[in-house]
Amino acid sequence: MSLDELNAPERRLWDSFSKGRTVDVRDDPASAQAVVRADVIAALLLDAGVDHAPGDRPALRLTGARVTGRLDLRFTEIAAPVVLTDCRFDEPPQLRGARTRELVMSGCDLPGLVADTAQIDARLVLSRCHLTGPLVLTRTQINGDLDLRDTVITAPGGEALAAVHVKVVGDVLCADLAVAGCFRLSGASIDGEFDLEGASLRNPGGHALDAYHVQVAQDFTCHPGFTAEGRIILSGATVAAAIGFCGARLSNPGDIALEAVDVTVSRNFDLGRGLTVDGGIKLDGSRIGTELSLRDAALTHADGNGTALSLRAIQARETDLRTQRPIDGVVDARNARLGTLYDAPDTWPADLRLAETTYDALAFPLTAAERVRWIRRTSGGYLPQPYEQLAAACRKVGHEDEARTVLLAKQRHRRTTLSLPTRAWGHVQDMAVGYGYRPIRAGLWLMALLACGALFFALHPPAPLEAGKAPDFNAVFYTLDLLVPIITFGQEGAFAPRGGGQWLAYGLIAAGWILATTVTAGISRAISRQ
Repeated sequence: MSLDELNAPERRLWDSFSKGRTVDVRDDPASAQAVVRADVIAALLLDAGVDHAPGDRPALRLTGARVTGRLDLRFTEIAAPVVLTDCRFDEPPQLRGARTRELVMSGCDLPGLVADTAQIDARLVLSRCHLTGPLVLTRTQINGDLDLRDTVITAPGGEALAAVHVKVVGDVLCADLAVAGCFRLSGASIDGEFDLEGASLRNPGGHALDAYHVQVAQDFTCHPGFTAEGRIILSGATVAAAIGFCGARLSNPGDIALEAVDVTVSRNFDLGRGLTVDGGIKLDGSRIGTELSLRDAALTHADGNGTALSLRAIQARETDLRTQRPIDGVVDARNARLGTLYDAPDTWPADLRLAETTYDALAFPLTAAERVRWIRRTSGGYLPQPYEQLAAACRKVGHEDEARTVLLAKQRHRRTTLSLPTRAWGHVQDMAVGYGYRPIRAGLWLMALLACGALFFALHPPAPLEAGKAPDFNAVFYTLDLLVPIITFGQEGAFAPRGGGQWLAYGLIAAGWILATTVTAGISRAISRQ
């Protein structure tokens, strides 16, 4: 390219390149916005006829220019850093497969940027920029930070930011980023933190953020001010520190708003402190190193299957389900391991599924009756395991009476599933000894029947079967002979009641066998902890 062909702004840029000085063309009197051709920038970056003196540090630093034509740097080696400020591009710059030291674009307007499979030896900065087309960073390697703070990317209905399998050695800084379209980051590897504080991702009915199988070496932060319309996918992600959505707003009505299946988090997974969700949250199979928290979160609607929160098979050392208000929809915690569970009766969901759910402790003690009402919120009929788990938790803190109350409630619930004759026998066991969990009740029945029988037979003694051979009649021991099977005091066989006394004797014998049978069944059940 001949120097005679350069316009005034281009000549200034050419002369300043070897020294790395900034060229600000906004005050150029030649036009409202000075024009610099993309070919001139490419020629400079590819060392076309530029002489360097010893000690020079070439760099392209341009401010306020309109860049015309296509900046085509595909598969090139760019030795000098590039800093472009408040520039406007007519066509998307092409850096596919390029290798450059550093690329900084601040306050620029672009119809897109293609830099897939590129290698950036230092930072890639696109801050305060406005892109009306996609930013493509698929399989790009960035050996510093990726800085997208305060940038707007608009590509509705498509992939506005495609960064599949991008490798970032530093941080991904997306504070106040605004994206209209899909932000796809699946398979990415980030050695620092991923910061989305204050970002706005809009792709209604589609994927607002696809971070499937992303690996983050520090925090994944979507704290206050973050909003998303569409589904957020974190499934398969590995985060070495914490995930935070405190104060965020997620919206995907009638569908899943946050899909985080099989996520591994070394520390906290914080979905509380002001999080608002219009849609479902699915955390199935995730492993959380410390606490899963939904403290003060507001889940307003369920997904299409009616599930507002799915915690199936998750593992956490602590789980806080004290939401801002009761969750509207199903909370499915089947096969979950919740560690220490924090909850409160005023925020219990209407439909809570606890089949095969385990927990080490309940942080806030409630009465057994209250906890039974908590279990009975499970739809789908009788399940023994939730009762057994609750009883085990009661025993762990030394509340044996509460454990027996829970297991009695279990037997009563089970009774509703049985046939009519079996239910009738269950009622008898319940009334007699509380299915063995109320053994003192058998003694009270025995004392009551003994008192009634002894009083009656003391007033109406039966006649001896053989006069002169019968022992002295004792109303108390006669009644005990009738009530207690097997053991005999020699009274029952020596006397024969008549009339009403005979019917009372039959009733006492039957009552004795019923008590003996129910006590035996209850003792066996209690010993086996069923």
